[in-house]
Parts: sequence; structure tokens; C-alpha cells
Amino acid sequence: MKITNEHPHVISYKKLIGILIALLILTAITISVSMVDLGKFNVWAALLIASTKCTLVVLFFMHLKYENRVIRISFVVTLFCVAILIGFIFWDISFR
Repeated sequence: MKITNEHPHVISYKKLIGILIALLILTAITISVSMVDLGKFNVWAALLIASTKCTLVVLFFMHLKYENRVIRISFVVTLFCVAILIGFIFWDISFR
């Protein structure tokens, strides 16, 4: 059975190249931040940059931007659970 309201997610090459350039810039920022001593903020900076890159990949290359609301909500809930897990890990390490 074929779903009739389904349409392909065509993204222009211009937008894909823009996202690629953004990912390359974020990778360069990641390398630059790793060479600077920010103290306890090194991990937070790395997580923030990695989360931004992950979001770009998931939204555009995995077409989450064009999916229905349920799938988007499940992605946000998953990110929230991962954030809680990472928070617990940081909390555990800080009290050792």
C-alpha cells in the first residue's frame, strides 16, 4: 500500500553547502576551543558545539525538519533525557 500524501524532501544544493560550511566552521571552532584552557568550561563548550552540529545533521541531513510533530517531539524528549543523564554524571563527578 502506497501513501499518497508523501512527498520527497528535496533540499537545494545551496542550503546543503551552507550547512556543510557551518559544520566545517563548527569543527574548526571545536579544535580551537580544545587548545584553549577554559577550566571547567571546556567540557561545556565541547558539548554545546557538538550538540549544535548534531542538531544540524539531524534536522537537514536526516530530514527531521520535514517530519511530523510526533517524531519531532520524540527527538526533543530524547535530547532532554540525554541532558538529564549528562547532568547526573557531572553532579556525580563534582561530589567525588
